[in-house]
Amino acid sequence: MTTLKNKRILIADDDDDIRLALELLLSSNGYQIIEAQNAKETLIQAQRQQPELVLLDMNFSRDTTSGQEGLDILEQLKSLEIPIILMTAWGSIELAVEGLKLGAVDFFEKPWNKEKLLNSIKQQLGFSKVHKENQGYRQLLSSPQSSTQDTQSWICQSPAMQVIENLVQQVASTDANILILGENGTGKSFLAHRIHQLSQRNNQPFISVNMAAIPDNLFESELFGHQKGAFTDAKHNRVGRFQLAEKGSLFLDEIGTLPLNLQPKLLRVLETGEFEILGSSQTQHANIRLISATNADLTQQVKDGAFRQDLLYRLNTLIITMPSLRERQADIPALADNFINIFQCKYNKVGITISKEALNKLSQHNWPGNIREFSHVIERAVLLTTINEISPDVLLIDIQPTSQTEIFLQPLEKAEQKLIEKALQVTEGNVIEAAKLLDISRNALYRRLDKFNIQYSNE
Repeated sequence: MTTLKNKRILIADDDDDIRLALELLLSSNGYQIIEAQNAKETLIQAQRQQPELVLLDMNFSRDTTSGQEGLDILEQLKSLEIPIILMTAWGSIELAVEGLKLGAVDFFEKPWNKEKLLNSIKQQLGFSKVHKENQGYRQLLSSPQSSTQDTQSWICQSPAMQVIENLVQQVASTDANILILGENGTGKSFLAHRIHQLSQRNNQPFISVNMAAIPDNLFESELFGHQKGAFTDAKHNRVGRFQLAEKGSLFLDEIGTLPLNLQPKLLRVLETGEFEILGSSQTQHANIRLISATNADLTQQVKDGAFRQDLLYRLNTLIITMPSLRERQADIPALADNFINIFQCKYNKVGITISKEALNKLSQHNWPGNIREFSHVIERAVLLTTINEISPDVLLIDIQPTSQTEIFLQPLEKAEQKLIEKALQVTEGNVIEAAKLLDISRNALYRRLDKFNIQYSNE
């Protein structure tokens, strides 16, 4: 009965002996008991304690046989969306049908059959849990999702991405909080998915929240959920993201945009694992693996007083920095093939490839928008090409000359090869002049030309 531990049941009955008997039976089976002995107390306890189930007597002080008082209370409890099992010593089929019509989930007579009562309670608590989960997932599925990300492959052929992959393989199986840094569009959310897939929680939910998109006044509702009536527009119960991610992974994207006044609310749940649903005083316990991401310099924000240092320490147990696309040139051919496959399926095209010249053009672009920009360029090219090969003219990107003071991290040999090719281009293939530009001897340049298999003409 371990799954029943700490489930709260409200026993509403004016008979002290009945409440005592039920308390002994249910507490011995792992339930927590809340008691109410009249109609007013029943409503107060139900609203304050938010029990998982109510055992409601049909008759209190108004009369002893009609069951009308119990039906009135049932009507008032409906808005709380708590399963209610009716009980009476004056049972009748008509009364049972009336109670079920008003929203009760079951009905039994006093004296009760212990086994049947326990089975009914267990069953109704199970139905309630599934209902809440389904409601939460419906809310989740109603939010925009990235279809491209679902099919995108994890590509890590470049040295920069190999470093990331090795680190991910080391830490994914742990429950350590991870902070992902990197420029916009580098694939931070895709990396978060990758970590979840390799974790021991991979058969549980992966829930993503864009922190920049949450209005300040809805922060608690979005993360922790709310009860119906908790505030003016709370017309239905809402399951928070911490509840949706239970036993799974919670990804807080754009964490650097979280306002300073809201940071203590997040810090509390990260420190203690405890939170309250808005409108409820019942403390909940979170069991999630936290992954966060930002393109902001959180260390500088701490210095500027815009981000709490203690919150940063909770987020950055491990830090992974996603490289820009400029730093992973070796991944461009594989990325191009991947996105071509995605978009030719999307637009019902087949057999599209990319020319060597187009790949060269992709490699020369600076990609300020990183993978996100790359994806859009390939999608547009797939749409525009009238043949089965993407050529440079359908890429529609401008190759901007790189400033002499602008240096992009890339493998040293690749940078050396590009410098030699650029020098030959400027000197129109004159090896001697190119060697002078590069400040190396002619023989040293010849050795590098052979090493990189660069074609040249003898002077």
